[in-house]
Amino acid sequence: MGVLFCVKVGREICEMSENGAGEAGAATTSKKAKLDESVEEREFDEETQKALEEIDGCQNEIDAMNEKASEEILKVEQKYNLLRRPFFEKRNSIIGRIPKFWLTAFINHPQISSIIEEDEEDALQYLDRLEVEEFEDIKSGYKIQFHFSTNPYFSNSSLCKEFQLGSSGDPTSSSTDIEWKEGYNLTEKAAQRAALAKGSRKRQLENRTFFTWFCDNMDPQQDDVAEVIKDDLWPNPLQYFLVPDIELENGGEEEELEEEEEVDDNVVVTEEEEEGEEEEDGEDEGDDK
Repeated sequence: MGVLFCVKVGREICEMSENGAGEAGAATTSKKAKLDESVEEREFDEETQKALEEIDGCQNEIDAMNEKASEEILKVEQKYNLLRRPFFEKRNSIIGRIPKFWLTAFINHPQISSIIEEDEEDALQYLDRLEVEEFEDIKSGYKIQFHFSTNPYFSNSSLCKEFQLGSSGDPTSSSTDIEWKEGYNLTEKAAQRAALAKGSRKRQLENRTFFTWFCDNMDPQQDDVAEVIKDDLWPNPLQYFLVPDIELENGGEEEELEEEEEVDDNVVVTEEEEEGEEEEDGEDEGDDK
């Protein structure tokens, strides 16, 4: 005789991310709530039901262990965030000796360069220092600070964009109001260009520029540019500053390989020609006989 076994598919899955592995938070809780609503009822025999209940018990223990691991990893990440800070500061002080370091890294980065307009490129040459700082508990948010030297575009010496979890558990963001100088408001110019391409939010994102991204706080959950700066550019900006040199080196190696292949092809052709000539000579001798 079959027995109904009710399985709830909604255990909290511990998300171990590269930056702290403890960002389950409200987002995971909401996912869990949605999953808990789906209940699957199937009919099994008593032996299978008992096995399923034991598996379910084991899974609960595994989930609890994953949650504990997440907490431990978060503590380790918090510790090393503090230990890394002096090295980031030292790196920034050295970077300050290289003109247009951050602009070059931005231009060489495939995602970031795609949103930088020509006039913004001129403004970003005054970017002297960039800092990414995660909040102490890591999972509640982070901020990106851009420090500028005196420039003809705006009066701010620094601009900051901050991301954090709101009271509802959803991410929110805020950014410094840019004090544009007369005739140099780059967001207004971008808005005029965007007006010619009115459409959906997706179309607006496709037409965004660096400074319109900075000022846009409508949908922080979809802010891929901030994530790229925090998780890709900031950990190792040197690799993007040196991209052209690296590509040049690789390109040189590829050219050498191509030249070698051409030489090999010529050798093969020459050998084939020699073999053909030998065969023709043999045929001629046969005809003479």
